Amino acid sequence: MPLFFRKRKPSEEARKRLEYQMCLAKEAGADDILDISKCELSEIPFGAFATCKVLQKKVLIVHTNHLTSLLPKSCSLLSLATIKVLDLHDNQLTALPDDLGQLTALQVLNVERNQLTQLPHSIGNLTQLQTLNVKDNKLKELPDTLGELRSLRTLNISGNEIQRLPQMLAHVRTLEMLSLDASTMVYPPPEVCSAGTAAILQFLCKESGLEYYPPSQYLLPVLEQDGTNSRDSPDGPTDRVSREEVEWQNRFSDYEKRKEQKMLEKLEFERRLELGQREHAQLLQQSSSQKDEILQTVKEEQFRLEQGLSERQRHLDAERQRLQEQLKQTERNISSRIQKLLQENQRQKKSSEILKSLENERIRMEQLMSITQEETENLRRREVASAMQQMLTERCKNRLMQMAYESQRQNLAQQACSSMAEMDERFQQILSWQQMDQNKAISQILQESAMQKAAFEALQVKKDLMHRQIRSQIKLIETELLQLTQLELKRKSLDTETLQEMVSEQRWALSNLLQQLLKEKQQREEELREILTELEAKSETRQENYWLIQYQRLLNQKPLSLKLQEEGMESQLVALLEELSAEHYLPIFAHHRLSLALLSQMNPGDLAKLGVSEAGLQHEILRKVQELLDAARIQPELKPPVGEFLTPTAPQEPPESMRPSAPPAELEVQASECVVCLEQEAQMIFLNCGHVCCCQQCCQPLRTCPLCRQDIVQRLRIYHSS
Repeated sequence: MPLFFRKRKPSEEARKRLEYQMCLAKEAGADDILDISKCELSEIPFGAFATCKVLQKKVLIVHTNHLTSLLPKSCSLLSLATIKVLDLHDNQLTALPDDLGQLTALQVLNVERNQLTQLPHSIGNLTQLQTLNVKDNKLKELPDTLGELRSLRTLNISGNEIQRLPQMLAHVRTLEMLSLDASTMVYPPPEVCSAGTAAILQFLCKESGLEYYPPSQYLLPVLEQDGTNSRDSPDGPTDRVSREEVEWQNRFSDYEKRKEQKMLEKLEFERRLELGQREHAQLLQQSSSQKDEILQTVKEEQFRLEQGLSERQRHLDAERQRLQEQLKQTERNISSRIQKLLQENQRQKKSSEILKSLENERIRMEQLMSITQEETENLRRREVASAMQQMLTERCKNRLMQMAYESQRQNLAQQACSSMAEMDERFQQILSWQQMDQNKAISQILQESAMQKAAFEALQVKKDLMHRQIRSQIKLIETELLQLTQLELKRKSLDTETLQEMVSEQRWALSNLLQQLLKEKQQREEELREILTELEAKSETRQENYWLIQYQRLLNQKPLSLKLQEEGMESQLVALLEELSAEHYLPIFAHHRLSLALLSQMNPGDLAKLGVSEAGLQHEILRKVQELLDAARIQPELKPPVGEFLTPTAPQEPPESMRPSAPPAELEVQASECVVCLEQEAQMIFLNCGHVCCCQQCCQPLRTCPLCRQDIVQRLRIYHSS
């Protein structure tokens, strides 16, 4: 049994029942009964005592609750002085108040099925008590003061641990029914207890030296009366016979009838209780079977879940192994590409040396040749000036548009509408000035040698083949570094450490190669500036329109190797490009040694990588090439027309040195995000480590690389081209 009990909180239904019974007892014309049974009470509320005291209640029914004490701390039994019937059965009472004798009007006391261990001695003061029921408690003995209950008719002490009856019980001459456990009694003996109430009283009277008289000779007031009538002396029968004897006999017979009716009702109640218990047992059995079925279902469901989890775990392990294999394969592919890139770099060095020697030879040949054709100069002068003016105008226009955009962004919050109108007006004015002063600008370019020199310098850098090759190689290395950085980040997310040293070595090699190409780019720009200085020194002879002549010469010149490659191109391919007005792509096709057969195996994306940017022109070239090849297959025996030599070229792969410098499709990677802000895309290369992991804004305050923690020697920005 637990030592402490948590105080139970009455349910909503019990609380409503208590409120209803309290209100019902207070209504006008209500009977003398206060019934607060089955309200889940742990103590009798103070209002119940006040109601009994004020309204003079005679019956208090408090059975089937959780009472552990009859009286709260602030209440007194005097509030129940008018109570005649007190029903407390089916509670948790362990003791009755010591001052229980104050209830002098009490006639019926029912404390059946409680936890009582003893009865108070003051119970003998209940002189009008006629029924006392202490069945199914934990009593071990009865107090001697029970002999003072001169009006007691019914006493039920069964279901306790009582083995002896007090001798003073012989003085209770009105006792008609005594219920006890005869088999466990010691005094009186079990055989006497089994004989009935009269035998027990005769035995006790004999033990006490008293003469036994049957209870029928003692007339008592019935339950409804106040008990103020006179009664006979308990020491002997009365000698007078009153005139009301017949009336009392009738009342007694009525009482016996009501008693028999109560017994029948009790038997009927016990029968219904037994049926309810049987139904309860059946319900318990059904609930246990349903519980077993639910447990079995839960076990099966748990088994299926465990199987599903194990299968999912095996699938995840297989997927992880597959990803690791793909990662290893990707790393091997990148290693092979880096080796090819290094070999390509060596070949480019050799080819650059050859080109440099050819360039020196060309310069020497140009120094030997003198351009003295005045008529050609006069015819081309205005055209060259227009080209210069267009290039300078584009620069000026871009600068003006950038300035207008900056001004517009700064003043957008305050003067949005007025600023837009003003900038549009200014831009229209600038365009009108440009259109009005175009001839003036051309004449100014023809007169000012500084502008001619600037245009020549820009065209020289744009036309320089070696400078373009170095830029393409730098862009390729930047792409490789970006892919290596993404590969390292992916490896870290997968917690794999294989081939880490190989990737680090490859990244260091690419970083060194990038630094070397940057130096070569700077060196080439210095060489071009030296050539420009030499040309400027030659212009000191104050030759008229010197820069115009050099600009025209630079526009018209082509490397000797490129001229030879253009002469070796197929005539059908040349005619096709001229037909499509794409002859300006002849140097590109010649540089990559493209043929009709090779073009038939390419797609528009390949042409875009080679430099053919117009989407419509890409599809038109491929369509025309396919038509030429189909016509050649349909008429294989037709002889070529006079003056043309159709030499079909077998499809062959171009040599390594002439392959497009753009990265292959499998090397294209998507831009990774910045590891610092996680919002912008990575744009900066850190040297010497070679990581591409930060955007332009986040890299400014950094002094060490966020991935490898090495010092940053140099920063390079990647310009992603669409």
